[in-house]
Amino acid sequence: MQALNHTLLIGNGEPVSSRLLRAWARTADFILAADGGAEQARAAGLTPDLIIGDLDSVSLTTRRTFAATAWEHLPDPHRTDLQKALDFLVKHHCRRVTLAGFTGGRIDFSFGNLLAIYPYAKKLDICLAGNGWRIYPVFRHRLFTAQPGARVSLLPLKNCRGVTLRGLQFPLQNAYLPLGTTRSLSNQATAKRFTVSLTSGFLLVYQEENARRSPLRK
Repeated sequence: MQALNHTLLIGNGEPVSSRLLRAWARTADFILAADGGAEQARAAGLTPDLIIGDLDSVSLTTRRTFAATAWEHLPDPHRTDLQKALDFLVKHHCRRVTLAGFTGGRIDFSFGNLLAIYPYAKKLDICLAGNGWRIYPVFRHRLFTAQPGARVSLLPLKNCRGVTLRGLQFPLQNAYLPLGTTRSLSNQATAKRFTVSLTSGFLLVYQEENARRSPLRK
């Protein structure tokens, strides 16, 4: 298999709009379903290029529907289906991956999936996406596009130093954001682009895709 540029990875969490899944699939050159993510793919009318995982959450109907699809059964109980899928993508030198359907439902799985991306975030350009929101891991610097007025929150998963925010209502310059802080919640984009930079640490940037109705404060 040649190196992958952009993969849509579908999980079995909170259902994502079929319209969104189909739109994201059009920008991807590979569709990967993690176990029960095959159910979401079938519901959206998408055919995965590969279905991977322990395969204990795939219905008989979906197995029959995707009988001609490639399957990779990995029963290892010490790794989640998300980790198995990301390991596959790293092995095949994937550059960028959109994760859909990996939050919602059981809160322990949602937290586990958010934490699980940490060791992969330097190997893959990762975006977690849902109905109206996206989450991006940031180690150093990232440029974002946004609707002015859209809500943006920073969630430090390690102590973060040298945090600088530009293009947001509440900018920061060389700030310290410790693990557990709420100082960086509910910011807002003031322009079509904003940047997040830090000198050390690791954080997640949560971004809503639509502008908030309330006006920005002057």
